Amino acid sequence: MEEREELKSILGYLPVVARSWSLFWPSQAVETLKDLGRGRVNSGEVLFTAISDLRRSLSASTSDPLTPGAADGYALFFDEIMSREESGKWFGEVLPALANLVLRLPSLLQVHYQNADARLNTALRLLDSQQPGLVLLSQELISALLGCSLFCLFPVTDRSAKHLPTINFDHLFAALYDSYNQKQESKIWCIIHYFEKITSRIPMGFVSFERKVLPLEPTPLRISYPKAEFWSNSVIPLCRFEVHRSGFIEDQSSGALEVDFANKYIGGGALHRGCVQV
Repeated sequence: MEEREELKSILGYLPVVARSWSLFWPSQAVETLKDLGRGRVNSGEVLFTAISDLRRSLSASTSDPLTPGAADGYALFFDEIMSREESGKWFGEVLPALANLVLRLPSLLQVHYQNADARLNTALRLLDSQQPGLVLLSQELISALLGCSLFCLFPVTDRSAKHLPTINFDHLFAALYDSYNQKQESKIWCIIHYFEKITSRIPMGFVSFERKVLPLEPTPLRISYPKAEFWSNSVIPLCRFEVHRSGFIEDQSSGALEVDFANKYIGGGALHRGCVQV
């Protein structure tokens, strides 16, 4: 399995281990996930302890320490903000189902790579700069990957070198504790609702992600990416347009574009304190 070039490109950014053509969790991680699956966690404080155990089993606690305040953020949300009824459902139903789903991540990844379309190259992978590509993921696999984000299992040491955005949820919860505001709480509720939905009934569809690229250098048969001088020296007049600083794109009759200058990364600062690209 690890011989596949697509998997090799992203393996260092996944929380699983690869050996002898197979993907798996370390044995200690399996036991911790099984304990979570049995419903033995009943508070945010204990949940974060389990997360710490998982991270230690992956050697992530020393190489990729979580942001300060994350433990307090998990405890604040699950032990104080959540009502007793909501907490009972979360720890009794949702979290065990989510842990069992995350436990299956290695097998879900193996099925993904085995079934990926070789002709279209739809396997999960990292694309280099200026490299177009298509990735097709099952909703079940996406759910398991997001469960890993909640448990803060993704290695993050080398992500910045590849210009990869934040993926673990430690900053999200830490920001809730460090400087509470309603928007931050609402973002977490949105994620919690997502986990409630997918654990009650696993979605069976697929999601595609495609990158289209304009080449930086001109070629005879392709349109190249215009350089800054093209725009500054252009004498072509713009068509008539109107700018609306408020309202929704859905309320426009036709021909509307929404412009967002929030962040250079897709998703922006949504997993920190931002909420423009949520």
